Amino acid sequence: MRFEIMRLDDADGSAVDSTVVDAASVNRIVQQAASTGQRIYIRPAHTAAR
Repeated sequence: MRFEIMRLDDADGSAVDSTVVDAASVNRIVQQAASTGQRIYIRPAHTAAR
């Protein structure tokens, strides 16, 4: 499964940038964001229909 992770602006909470990662990378990114105080939003990534 893939997830979209958006970095949020500290002032207004709007998405600054986003990336799509596999499930194995989510924990590392969450730990990194927590250690720096960065705000992120995670949701399942949309996948193209086959």
